[in-house]
Amino acid sequence: MKQHFSSSVIGQHTDDGSDKENLGRNGTNVNSTTDVFGDDQNHEIQYRTLTWPLVAYLMITEIVTYGTLSLPSSLAVVGIVPGVILIAFLGIFALYTSLVLIQFKLNHPEVHNMGDAGMILFGPVGREILSFGTVLFSVFAIGGQLLAAQAALGALSDNKLCLMWYTGIFAIPTLLLSLPRTLNFGLSWLSLPAVISIFIACIVAMVGAGKYPTPGRTVEAAVSSNFYLAFISITNPVFAYAGHFMFFPLVSEMKRPEDARKSAWTLGIFSTSFYILFAVIMYVYIGDTVASPAFSSLPIKWQKAAYGLALPNLLGKYTHPLPNHPPKTPPFPLTPPPKKVAGTLYNHTAAKIIFIRFFRSTPHLHSHTPLGWFWWTVLVILTNGAAFVLATGVPIFSYLIGIAAALFASWYTYGLAGAFWIYDVAVFQGKGKRGLTERWGMTVLNGATVGAGGFICVAGLYAIVKGIVEAYEMGVVGRPFSC
Repeated sequence: MKQHFSSSVIGQHTDDGSDKENLGRNGTNVNSTTDVFGDDQNHEIQYRTLTWPLVAYLMITEIVTYGTLSLPSSLAVVGIVPGVILIAFLGIFALYTSLVLIQFKLNHPEVHNMGDAGMILFGPVGREILSFGTVLFSVFAIGGQLLAAQAALGALSDNKLCLMWYTGIFAIPTLLLSLPRTLNFGLSWLSLPAVISIFIACIVAMVGAGKYPTPGRTVEAAVSSNFYLAFISITNPVFAYAGHFMFFPLVSEMKRPEDARKSAWTLGIFSTSFYILFAVIMYVYIGDTVASPAFSSLPIKWQKAAYGLALPNLLGKYTHPLPNHPPKTPPFPLTPPPKKVAGTLYNHTAAKIIFIRFFRSTPHLHSHTPLGWFWWTVLVILTNGAAFVLATGVPIFSYLIGIAAALFASWYTYGLAGAFWIYDVAVFQGKGKRGLTERWGMTVLNGATVGAGGFICVAGLYAIVKGIVEAYEMGVVGRPFSC
């Protein structure tokens, strides 16, 4: 039987009339090309329930608020013109890589996460490294979500309680919301009010900034800076689009995986336009003293209103070690803040990656077995507990989130997409070097995508490690488990 695969964006299809086995490194058979969850309509636990709008809501929840509040401070460092150009360029780039990831998933239905993709490209070692990176990044993101709960609730309550109590309080709903085995049981539907909440909160923030602009503010079209300060500032828009690894598990749970491209286009258009709108307005009215998160630059009443409205979504990664630190002086917030629903999604995903690794193709995956539910509950508790301990017990945890983002998000969002395209043309389609040379333009583009991932990884690590050293030199590193 002749197989054809969608040619959207990257134009991949088989044209030799033969059935293709999914071959990994050295031509070894990775797995059967059946969907990771198969046809689960007759099972007790049905995973494939998501529609493309729900996936779009989840990805917007997971990505958009991930970077919105940090972007105005980036414009303060590089200027409004290069800042807007950079946000727009990265938005287009991220949209392209997301479409490549989706096509790779459609070509390889057995892929559930980056570890499965690593098995196809690099063999067992690649599988272990990318699986570990996905789980680690997810756990760090959960911990960041708990730190943001500290910041938001501390601002709303005038810090009347020990901040560690806020962390523990919000670890509980994160745990409980992660327990359902499927995403359609609440979590996917919570994403819509979460998106609405951050959207309204940002509108309130923009109104507040416009109503009470900073007197004597400085707004510049372009700002000259050294490499270190400039790169740290652009890590905010770079990682504002991070989180593409979530496409693999989400598409795996879609009724119609081929509709995932609609989710990607919705995410790309909304995120880029909303990022630019919010960043420009907040920077224009607050100037170069705008903080990260940007809500902290508002008058106290507007700040509380914005944080309060954003609570369903904004209780995510808070990585600014000095909330009142001037934006042009290190240390910086090295990665942007995510959100509560996304923290729950990260917790659910981390546990599910491990669960599927051990129980794939067993009755425990699709049935309500005591053993299955026991280990699922244990995994959810362990990932949530590890995040809580890291967030409260490691003084430089904010920077560790940045290290995890540089090490893994740089590849998951940017670099690996190029490798996926090259593999599918050369190996999956069986065209080898001839296929790559025939489409030399796309080959160059995807080779550059791999290079971009490597550059972001190395330069990001340099900037973050330098930030850690300066934080210790300035004496701003706190103590473990402190208020």
